Amino acid sequence: MEAASVSLCLAILVVFAAWWFFSHGYILYYGDAAAHLNISRSIIDSRTPGYDQLGTVWLPLLHVLCLPFVINDWLWSTGLAGTLPVAICFVIAGTCFYLAARFAYRDALAASVVLACFALNPNLLYLASIPMTEVVFFAGLAVLLLALFAFRERQQRYWVVLGAAASCAMSLTRYDGWFLIPFAGFTFAIFARRQRATVFFLFAVLASLAPLYWMGHNYWETNDALDFIRGPYSAAAIQGSRPYPGFHDWALALLYYFKAGQLCTGWPLLVLGVIGLFCAARRDSLAPVWFLLLTPLFYVWSVHSSKTPIHVPELPPYSYYNTRYGIALLPPAAFAAGAIVLVLPRKMRRWAALIPLAAIIGWLAQPSQEHWICWKESQVNSVGRRAWIAAGVRFLREHDHAEQGILTLSGSGDLTEIFPKVFVPLADTLHMGNGPAWLAATTRPDLVHTQRWAIAAEGDAVSAAMKRDGYLDYQLVERVKVKDEPALEIYERRERVLREGAQ
Repeated sequence: MEAASVSLCLAILVVFAAWWFFSHGYILYYGDAAAHLNISRSIIDSRTPGYDQLGTVWLPLLHVLCLPFVINDWLWSTGLAGTLPVAICFVIAGTCFYLAARFAYRDALAASVVLACFALNPNLLYLASIPMTEVVFFAGLAVLLLALFAFRERQQRYWVVLGAAASCAMSLTRYDGWFLIPFAGFTFAIFARRQRATVFFLFAVLASLAPLYWMGHNYWETNDALDFIRGPYSAAAIQGSRPYPGFHDWALALLYYFKAGQLCTGWPLLVLGVIGLFCAARRDSLAPVWFLLLTPLFYVWSVHSSKTPIHVPELPPYSYYNTRYGIALLPPAAFAAGAIVLVLPRKMRRWAALIPLAAIIGWLAQPSQEHWICWKESQVNSVGRRAWIAAGVRFLREHDHAEQGILTLSGSGDLTEIFPKVFVPLADTLHMGNGPAWLAATTRPDLVHTQRWAIAAEGDAVSAAMKRDGYLDYQLVERVKVKDEPALEIYERRERVLREGAQ
């Protein structure tokens, strides 16, 4: 009954949050959010539908979770096909963090403070309303944490198996989950009262199935089990040799990540978290906080060593990039804040509700979404993309978009986002995920040019194919220049233009 009540409250909260973000049109501001939905849709709606559409870099769980919903054209086009499964994961995450805190602290009031500090964060509520992976990962992390402390209490192997299943879900959502496997295994072993080696290997073997599967998948798709690390679409390939703050500099990596974490969680909760660390230490209850801090540690390591930059508006180059990664600091800060309750005198426990109120006081003082860094990142970085999409949608609505298909580049997902808006099935388009057909159309368009329209970003593979010397079958009919972005180019087959002109 207690867990059901918590879940109901979380469900009501996320429904209102999702409705607010949806009604303001913010669901697909992140380009990655639209790309996740289109990957999921392409599994069932593509010229080459099926398993291969999962790709090799982005982990597959979110795309699989969205599958039952992207079948519906309206849910796909609005982005709600991604909101629904992610919102469910928010409820799971909050409920399991609450239950984990109940086991770890053995105090319902402390667990309630943890839950409130976690769930009322506006950056988290935004990420819980859109098809991104952070909240899906938190759901797995919360189940794993619950399994750890329930196992400490009850010593039942069932909890080890559940923790391994949660770890697999995390490892198929974000690479952070891979990093946590040995730490979780050792924690289970430490919590075991007997047969510690058996417990460790049981967890480690089961949890390792997910990374092994993904490496096998990469080998199947590309003949390279590590394509997600060193392939053409990996983070390292995208970043290239460009320098950024924190690369091979631990101090800067820590500074940039901490700043992102501060922007995502807010100074008040970070201060409460520091106070809570001392309170947890007094009650010998630091274990959940230390475990949850491993994920922020992974991001610091990634900035330092893995060509994963984080940009924040307060530090050079004064921009927004991967700022949302700072949200990983929210669970440990919320758990630490809950530990404050453990040291309160009995007469002061009635004032425990002031702790989460203090944690969100900054958001209450400045309630505009302009102060929510995750929303702001999506808004600033989508200005050009949204202009592209609007122009492409206007053009296709004014023309016969369905006849003979569309040739387009969709490596980033930005151009493919046009098609859901006008309910063009991905099967009526040709894009990077279509393999040989795509390669033929972009490398030898003089031989393979069956599509009526070609939509390109200036300088991409389609744009280059259309401008190849001696190739005149397509004519540029629309060019939209967007500030600080390549121009959007729309081409039509020349023979169709000439035939209509003759009539």
